[in-house]
Amino acid sequence: MKEFMLLFRSVPNPDFKPTADQMQAEIKKWQDWIGDIASQGKFVSTNQLTRTGRLVKAGNIVSDGPYAEVKEIMGGYMIIKAADYDEAVEKAKGCPVLDMGGHVEVRDFMKLDHLD
Repeated sequence: MKEFMLLFRSVPNPDFKPTADQMQAEIKKWQDWIGDIASQGKFVSTNQLTRTGRLVKAGNIVSDGPYAEVKEIMGGYMIIKAADYDEAVEKAKGCPVLDMGGHVEVRDFMKLDHLD
């Protein structure tokens, strides 16, 4: 079993002002999706990311973010266990971010033998 990272990306909609009931329904979708993966013993961890951050560049240049020119945000990530990419992609197909026009990037981890 390998580990894969699912990165949740979306384009913010400033006109969308969800009601409390809509927010609860959205939270429940995420809980159900993550719970299903966990019930299969394939959940490792997850976190939601804030909308702000810092960008560190060469020469010790640090700037705030996100940036106006960036239309897409990374809202969070989850690490899952899967036999291969195909299985990880199948798990990603159930992600609630897809219902909001977002997408999920599925990435494998590279083993760095020299760090063991």
